Amino acid sequence: MKRSCAAAVLLAALSVGAPRGARAQTCAPAAPIPTGSCSVNTSASITIPKVLQLTLSTISQTLAAPAEADFDAGHKDAAGPIATVRTNAAWNLQIKAAAATWTAAGVGARANKPAADLEWSNVSGSGYAGLTTSGTTVTSGTATAATNTSFFYRVLYGWTVDTPGTYSLVVVFTLTTP
Repeated sequence: MKRSCAAAVLLAALSVGAPRGARAQTCAPAAPIPTGSCSVNTSASITIPKVLQLTLSTISQTLAAPAEADFDAGHKDAAGPIATVRTNAAWNLQIKAAAATWTAAGVGARANKPAADLEWSNVSGSGYAGLTTSGTTVTSGTATAATNTSFFYRVLYGWTVDTPGTYSLVVVFTLTTP
């Protein structure tokens, strides 16, 4: 009996002392509503962040070995990946090399083949630029459901400097918002 009386007193105290804003919104006018309706307003809010997605068609690419004609021409061209950008904000797509030189493996392999010996372009056959370790903006845009950018590679070769071996270079694609 004592427990139920104490609970009832506590409940009454809480309901009397509750601040007005803590109560639920209701529709209870002092007089009857002739139209038979009652409206209560509420609000909803959301913060939408910048959302970015960068997808590459391939994350590992083996380039074809150069032939005599490629050494004579000083280069060999190859298709690179396709980058797909999806974002709800303005964006920049950048490219760079992760290191200043290629990683060389094998006896006699050239240890100092520069990253710039891998050139890139987003136009096949022209406009090539050597990779650097600083990000270079390739293209920019506004919010998009899918913007594709094709990349093309050109590897530079020299008869007297590009010795037999296996070479690799990490190419970094970065999507940023201004």
